Amino acid sequence: MKRFCAAILLTIGWLCAALAAEKSGTIVYINGSKYYIHTVQPGETLYGLAKTYAVAEKAIVANNPSAAEGLQAGASLKIPFVADVAEQQSEKKLRKKFDMHYVAKGETLYGVSRQYEIPIPTIMEDNPSLDPIHLRPGERILIRKKQIGSEDAADIQAQWERYRASLNSVAAPGDAYHITAPGETFYSLSRRFGISEAELSQLNDGLQPADLKAGAMLRVPAQAAVTQHPDADTLGTDTPQPQAPDPFADRQVEEVEFRALHPSQTLNIALLLPLIKEDSTVNNNYIEFYQGFLLGLDSVKLRHGRSVDLTLFNTGRNPKKIEEIVETDEFRKADLIVGPIYEEGIYPVVRFAEQKGIPVVSPLAHIERMNSDVLFQLAPDPTTKYEKAAELLCGDRKVTLIYTDNTDEEYEAEILALLGDKEYRTHKYRYEHPNDIARRGPYSVSPADLTRLLHNDKQNVFVIMADNEIDVDRILAAIASADTSITTRTNTVPDFVVLGNARWNRYNSIDRTMFFKDRVVFIPTYHAKRDTEKVVMFDGAYIRAFGALPTLYSYRGYDTAMIFAPAMYNDIEYDLEGRRYTPLQTSYIFRQGEGRHTHINSNWTRVDYRSDFTITIE
Repeated sequence: MKRFCAAILLTIGWLCAALAAEKSGTIVYINGSKYYIHTVQPGETLYGLAKTYAVAEKAIVANNPSAAEGLQAGASLKIPFVADVAEQQSEKKLRKKFDMHYVAKGETLYGVSRQYEIPIPTIMEDNPSLDPIHLRPGERILIRKKQIGSEDAADIQAQWERYRASLNSVAAPGDAYHITAPGETFYSLSRRFGISEAELSQLNDGLQPADLKAGAMLRVPAQAAVTQHPDADTLGTDTPQPQAPDPFADRQVEEVEFRALHPSQTLNIALLLPLIKEDSTVNNNYIEFYQGFLLGLDSVKLRHGRSVDLTLFNTGRNPKKIEEIVETDEFRKADLIVGPIYEEGIYPVVRFAEQKGIPVVSPLAHIERMNSDVLFQLAPDPTTKYEKAAELLCGDRKVTLIYTDNTDEEYEAEILALLGDKEYRTHKYRYEHPNDIARRGPYSVSPADLTRLLHNDKQNVFVIMADNEIDVDRILAAIASADTSITTRTNTVPDFVVLGNARWNRYNSIDRTMFFKDRVVFIPTYHAKRDTEKVVMFDGAYIRAFGALPTLYSYRGYDTAMIFAPAMYNDIEYDLEGRRYTPLQTSYIFRQGEGRHTHINSNWTRVDYRSDFTITIE
């Protein structure tokens, strides 16, 4: 009898243990559905898990077919999420407890968490219907006020990595998840994972290349997945796993001795441009580059008396077509190759140039993977971008990063890397309509008023992190207004500059007089001030030849011809190393970086807008 009772007690104890499984705190979205990720503990059963999570056993098995044969300790299960019935709070109560964040196009949960310095799990807890890797533009996210500023960047990064690891633990066969690192593009990712850009977009609900942001979590093929570590210094630092053979890998790079042409020789140039798009429409940008290149060759012929033979090849941005072009007799007689524009088709071109000992010029793109002594790149080296503005962020200057609800995460990453360990402050700008400010009374402080940021005796540097035209325009106006207000009251001119984002120059409606009022400093890849003598002369020649005003593509085409066509008769023997070339207004200085053979332009342009409405170029 005692043995029977003991057996009953053991059975009851086992049942209690089975029923007492602890609910997981890890919740993920997979294909639009919400799941708990549960790690099986010894002794746990389907019955116990079903009771703990308030779901049917068959629902667990349906999502985890291997569970039908028994649970294995340590295995990860995805269990359908069943929401608790929560009290519906009024809008007034919500706004008392939360700030409201509205998702911008391309924005990531990682970026939102970084912006407010709030834990990712807190955001997910307060927004139970939020899919962390598929934020919808305009979607409202509740930001718990008491938690703002409570989490540092390293912890947020680790939380995002843990979420990725949870997804990968239950991912479908063939699938994996990857966190996008700063600088990664659709092209580089598609090459890395062995799929096309269209396939990468399809895997990620139609995500477009222009909307890809650092910190985005992407679905990728599992066989090419990488291991990402939560303690890495940089978001997305990873260790590659074995992949398909890579033509860029393990290349033996040898020095090439270029030989200058004799002045009586004809220079044969092969120009490779994607003039026709896949939909058979003309790509105007590269037509403009070609037209500028032609004017540059005309100048070379007139000034230097050189004979030049140009052959234009339409690549259509098709690597296969480029391979075919390289095999043609017209291409193989070239002494100088300009293009292709994109790195995806450059390998066969460089391989041929190395065999023949002739230079290849990349006129627009930054070449990340190809390393060759025959390769010259006009786009400046990203690692040297802020050298000319470094003094703005050093010493005792007071640096303020101004945020809005929408952050340019790529620009933020650049600035934070540049700041390093230097102390800085942040300010959250919120626009208020003048009528709202008036209703709140004359003594209230508006979040749109930036006057207090200038109430100090320091040299101030403002960096605007907004990623849309309206916010940038409003903040620039607010800084100018603060400057005017202080100067009018105290006759003291605050000392400040704004380190601007070169992307602002693409905005159409921004008030550019604010660039002068706010002493904006830009570091663009290219600058051509239209009222300088050289640019005026070029503009006139271009209009006469083509009946239109030139663009930056036209200027870069002209620069490319003016640097490399004459150099083929002289400077090419010295690899153009260390010489300064200034065909119009932008200067180029070619150097080989540490551990690199490619000759890369190291010269960025610094453009200072001054309060006396003049511009200086360095």
